[in-house]
Amino acid sequence: MNGRMVGRILGLVLLTLAGLLLLPLLVGLIYRERVVGFLAAALLCAAIGGILLLFKPKSREIFAKEGFTAVGLTWTVMSLLGALPFVINGSIPNYIDAVFETASGLTTTGASILNNCELLPHADQFWRIFTHWLGGMGVLVFVMAVLPMSESRAMHIMRAEMPGPTVGKLVPRARKTALILYLTYAGLTLIETVLLMFGGMSFFEALLHAFATAGTGGFSTRAASIGGFQSLYIEMVIAVFLVLFGINFNLYYFVLIGRFKEALKSEELHVYFALIGVSVLAIALGITKMYGGFATALRHAFFNTMSIVSTAGFGTVDFTTWPDYCQSILVILMFIGGCAGSTGGGLKLSRVMLLVKTAVADVQRMVSPRRVTRIELDGRRVSQETASAVYTYFALYMLLLIACMFIVSFDGYDFATNFTAALSCMSNVGPGLGRISPAGNFAIFSPLSKITMTLTMLFGRLEIYAMLILFIPSTWRKRS
Repeated sequence: MNGRMVGRILGLVLLTLAGLLLLPLLVGLIYRERVVGFLAAALLCAAIGGILLLFKPKSREIFAKEGFTAVGLTWTVMSLLGALPFVINGSIPNYIDAVFETASGLTTTGASILNNCELLPHADQFWRIFTHWLGGMGVLVFVMAVLPMSESRAMHIMRAEMPGPTVGKLVPRARKTALILYLTYAGLTLIETVLLMFGGMSFFEALLHAFATAGTGGFSTRAASIGGFQSLYIEMVIAVFLVLFGINFNLYYFVLIGRFKEALKSEELHVYFALIGVSVLAIALGITKMYGGFATALRHAFFNTMSIVSTAGFGTVDFTTWPDYCQSILVILMFIGGCAGSTGGGLKLSRVMLLVKTAVADVQRMVSPRRVTRIELDGRRVSQETASAVYTYFALYMLLLIACMFIVSFDGYDFATNFTAALSCMSNVGPGLGRISPAGNFAIFSPLSKITMTLTMLFGRLEIYAMLILFIPSTWRKRS
């Protein structure tokens, strides 16, 4: 383990975090609010980052293990230090609650312990929702986009942080890939901000809801979430952008360089739109009587389906009042999540597709042992190694989900609450069923459950391995 190189990467991230904390500090100064928490946290991050950079590594070469370790440590430390402004400013005085809220923001989960987020000062509100935008595309991908980093280091980090079964470069240099991804991300965010302002939102609220949509996070400036605006226009703008941010960002790059056919032939994209269409129609038909007509039912079905499948977790209505089969569809969508390479959470649609295709191939081999089966995705053969990796990931995902649910169950709530709380955190969704419906929140849980769910959110966002490696003793040996 090249510990000093990992420390150097962490130092660069903390210096970047110190600079980013100046943004909510500036917001606080504009609105004449208490900003001592942001100043103190920025100074602490700068001090720790500066100290870590003093230790010069003998070699700047890193491998996959260092990449995963750097990513896991970065997200953990950012959750711990990013919570300090809330505690120091007094908006979330309990440190465990503050870490839960910060980790929920960074991992774009959107699970909240706040009973009334509208009481937060503008600066704290900005930081709380800005973490969605920062975590959506990846903290270290952002650092790679703005700071120079060698090619080998950049690619190992990118593979560890970017969501999906495989990560490739759009262009020969990984740093340029990171820059392209973030420029696309920022461009879509800006367009959404302008469109939301046309719907009557203030610039502040439009920007923050664009941040939350881009990261598919789900935090809102209002306790009633998007339903608090009572605007069909705002709901549809956000829902459409949730569709866009749930798509693999590599496809946007193909569109930008004119490779439209390559973007449109994506098998995952076709299944993604089919899944949305079938789910929306099935739910709308089931809730038509509740809302007095198909048009209103379709409105709520579309928004809430997109909110769940993109793992954003925004709310307009309490879907726990819907028929059981409608709720079951939403729980299935929580598992699946968005496309690989998107800002959405969950298992990722491409993984689910590979699981199904591999299962079908295995059944065919059992029936006809001599039959040669070929698993393909987008017309390309999927290697046995990739298929096995998907199975392994699914097994680990389910084990962590069960472990989280088991620990949370000691709080004594019903099965629906415990199961969907664990699933919501593992898939980075936000709301669930039972006591954590869109009308509730996570404040009801014990400190142990909140710590467990905080770790689960990090495991889910970093797709298990970058966090799991931190708990393996051999990781910390000098030679392993």
